[in-house]
Amino acid sequence: MRAYIFPGQGSQNVGMGRALADASAVARAVFAEVDDALGQHLFKLMTDGPEDQLTLTENAQPAIMANAIATLRVLQQEGGITLASKASFVAGHSLGEYSALCCAGAFSLATTARLLKLRGRAMQAAVPVGIGAMAALLGAGVDAAQALADAAAEGEVCTVANDNDPTQVVISGHKDAIDRAIAVAKDHGFKRGILLPVSAPFHCLLMQPAADAMAEALAAHPPGAPLVPVFANVTAAPVSQPGDIARLLVEQVTGRVRWRESVAAMAAAGVHHFVEFGGKVLAPMVKRSASGEVEVTSVIGMEDIEALLKAI
Repeated sequence: MRAYIFPGQGSQNVGMGRALADASAVARAVFAEVDDALGQHLFKLMTDGPEDQLTLTENAQPAIMANAIATLRVLQQEGGITLASKASFVAGHSLGEYSALCCAGAFSLATTARLLKLRGRAMQAAVPVGIGAMAALLGAGVDAAQALADAAAEGEVCTVANDNDPTQVVISGHKDAIDRAIAVAKDHGFKRGILLPVSAPFHCLLMQPAADAMAEALAAHPPGAPLVPVFANVTAAPVSQPGDIARLLVEQVTGRVRWRESVAAMAAAGVHHFVEFGGKVLAPMVKRSASGEVEVTSVIGMEDIEALLKAI
């Protein structure tokens, strides 16, 4: 069994997509469609920068999705394969869940781009800059991270945002609470805590205004039924019903990204091969999270696509 997986924010970089677009008309068509949907020259921003503009949440989210879907479509169209014939599940990390849903046909490419643009703007606007923060905790798991977050909260928001793998957890909340957590991270069994260079505290209750915005957007543009089940971030379980998909996407804005559990559940369901499109961020997490031997393939450029086509 195989799962297609899609990276989240932080996997963007200036130059992304350029080589693929140079090599494939299929990729160029994806980038042009996203530009048209958004009414902006996003692909130029992806290839030429400036980096500070690409890093903005409202640009990074659709850019990462466009890059991943371009890679996928080159594989499918130039290789003559379909999703259902090669993958049993899809999943994505945070915004990557939208890429996964686009891959599975639940959203069109244009709708996915517009939803992520709105999602990025709403998440950025939910909390004034400087009020919130996020930190990566290295060297221990989710239970220790939640205990640390609880101890550091002191009446403020401080909680686990991303359970990435058994040795990497991200917490999110008020800046002062996150600072307190970093200061005592070693006392709670972590090697260290690292303040992340993000502009908003994602996946915590401070994001409720963004969740409300996405509820409205998804009511206006509901998903369809996916071609294969999607493992939802907030449940770490497969979902196929459009109403459930929309509800879980809203919950995802303030809820925990249960990536470690999602990988473990996919592996338990029989997935032995994980294929990451458009990045190399998830592969190490998968290897640390799956019980037993699994194969992980990162697909970014034409050489990766050609190698994967020979393998599957």
